[in-house]
Amino acid sequence: MNLRKLKDKYAIVGVGYTPQGKVPGRTALSFYIEAGINAIKDAGLSKEDIDGLICYRQFNPLLNEPVATPYLVAQHLGIKPTVLSQESFCQRNQFIQAVSLLEANFCKNILIIYADNAASGRRMFIEEATHGEPFNDNAAYGEFGFVGDYAMAAQRAMFEFSTGPETWKHIAINQRKWANLNPIAQYFNETLTEEDYINAPLIADPFRKYDAALISDGGRACIVTTVERARDLKNPVVTIMGLGEANPSVDVHQANYLAKNTGAKQSGEMAFKMADISLDAIDGCEIYDCFTYTVEITMQDYGFFKPGEGVDFFKNGATAPGGVLPVNTSGGLLSEAYFMGLTPVTEGVMQLMGRCGDRQLGEKTSTKEPEIILCCDNGGVLQSHSTIILRKL
Repeated sequence: MNLRKLKDKYAIVGVGYTPQGKVPGRTALSFYIEAGINAIKDAGLSKEDIDGLICYRQFNPLLNEPVATPYLVAQHLGIKPTVLSQESFCQRNQFIQAVSLLEANFCKNILIIYADNAASGRRMFIEEATHGEPFNDNAAYGEFGFVGDYAMAAQRAMFEFSTGPETWKHIAINQRKWANLNPIAQYFNETLTEEDYINAPLIADPFRKYDAALISDGGRACIVTTVERARDLKNPVVTIMGLGEANPSVDVHQANYLAKNTGAKQSGEMAFKMADISLDAIDGCEIYDCFTYTVEITMQDYGFFKPGEGVDFFKNGATAPGGVLPVNTSGGLLSEAYFMGLTPVTEGVMQLMGRCGDRQLGEKTSTKEPEIILCCDNGGVLQSHSTIILRKL
């Protein structure tokens, strides 16, 4: 499989934001439409230019509203895509799908969107888990959805390589420092100290409140096209330098890979091979951070450090503003907002375009000006993983 022929051939050209946090009185569909329209405008395109639509995972509606299907999203956007799709579960193949469609000349400009009104609708991400056992059977043993599932993985990691809160506190605190530079972050005005972290209530042992991602209203979108078309548009060109995907697939209750060699390892190897670079070339990381532990295991499997070395890697603000390797510069899912893999990917794009204000990598944050940023997305409970390496052309 010669992936290098795809290196720097495709680009992300526009990003769409909406109000985020808790935004009462809005449907999930309305956030899909707003994010999509804003991405189209940001790219300098028109709705007639969009011939591909990929919506992230479909959720059951919360507030007596219609299901936000891709058909309905396309209808309200006023587009008639050649191709549209939406995942029913948590597979993370949206960008590979987009690049494949562009490579095959099925589409010219593909819009990717995720949106939800999860905060206002009080979505608890309990019944959305992907394992096959009946919910009531698991609940009888005290296992309630994703928080409990990831807690099991984290407990195993504590046993395997002695990680735990002494490592995860650094991840949470470092990311909060980035959020404090991001005026749209949900935790923009709230600092986080080590004492705050340690004294926070447990939500599922060993996770404390600040180990878990936010639940957010809002939406996020971006547009993928060819580099040739991107050169004619208004924003700086940010190319997809490398792509990788892996799907271990095994349910958390049966998995034996949750403390090492997750899908990040295989996916990362594929992306770095396509990009033809090593870890040393990475100027910053935007890691899918549904939990602090997810950041650790993902970066460990990418090869940034060995098992058991995470505490030394993250301490002393190493991944915070002014650190040697910035990680999750918007605040991430932990401190900015939860829009699945589009939170990290769109932040990577914005950083490379130089559009991040006070949190912009470079002189403003005493970091290296970015040329290459590693982004990733994780689905299920470490069951699906995608890696995207972005470059400023």
